[in-house]
Amino acid sequence: MKLTEILSKTFKLFFDPDWRFIHFADKGRYTDMPDEKYLIKKFHARMGKTLDLKNPKSFNEKLQWLKLYNRNPKYTMLVDKYRVREYIESTLGKEYLIPLLGVWDSAEKIDFASLPERFVLKCNHNSGLGMCICRDKESLDIEKVKLGLTEGLNEDYYKKGREWPYKDVPRRIICEKYMTDSEDETSGLTDYKFFCFDGKADSVMLCLDRESGDTKFYFFDRDWRLCRYNIRGKNAPQDFTLPKPENMDKMFEIASKLSEGLPFARIDLYNCRGQIYFGEITFFPDSGFDPNLLPETDEYFGSLINTEAVKI
Repeated sequence: MKLTEILSKTFKLFFDPDWRFIHFADKGRYTDMPDEKYLIKKFHARMGKTLDLKNPKSFNEKLQWLKLYNRNPKYTMLVDKYRVREYIESTLGKEYLIPLLGVWDSAEKIDFASLPERFVLKCNHNSGLGMCICRDKESLDIEKVKLGLTEGLNEDYYKKGREWPYKDVPRRIICEKYMTDSEDETSGLTDYKFFCFDGKADSVMLCLDRESGDTKFYFFDRDWRLCRYNIRGKNAPQDFTLPKPENMDKMFEIASKLSEGLPFARIDLYNCRGQIYFGEITFFPDSGFDPNLLPETDEYFGSLINTEAVKI
């Protein structure tokens, strides 16, 4: 680390209370702080404004409110990347599930010799830490992968954002088949993230070029019109568009069905060579601290969440 970076961080540590709170929160310093107090402090630190829990208006505000008051026990199963598979199979059908290659409660129990050349390993209770996307098993550093997965298993994902559904998820490692958009097995995989409000998918966010290190995010509505909901969409050319997948209407239907009865849910799907696959269900994108949404989008999405219908 350069001296200028060290000095900058030291300065912030002493003179910037918001930066100091986030720094120590990420290190697990405030694990005993009550959820409401923690979220109020973190919202101010991350978003630069006061969290109004008595009369929440914006999308990010209402997600914090839902963390505290919408505690449906079903959510713990829905965020569990392993157990949710049973729900998807019974609701949609087995054909919508990415093939499962294995499940373990310890990285040491994984039999790497039995796995194919390409696969994906991840924890079922968190978001990213420990994930391994293997495209070439011969060059894989197995010990490093095990260490990463063990770190992932040990992560208390609930603590950083107080996303309570993750608190009681039995922790496991799952292995899924490596998937691509096309016949070329070295190609990437586009994420289709549907923003849904009580059974209605308002729009879908496409996540492109993840492998490049410069992921691009674009929102489209049901009629496949660009929605200028975020910074990249706002700055896109006037006539900007992307090819619409042939079964996009079906994907909107699936996302809407999976979100029925949920004040808000982001339903993630994949579209591999014309076959739709389920990804995951997320209740709090960016943990409700998303600065990339335009202010007007934050207000618009917030207006679609009916907190009055939530049973406290």
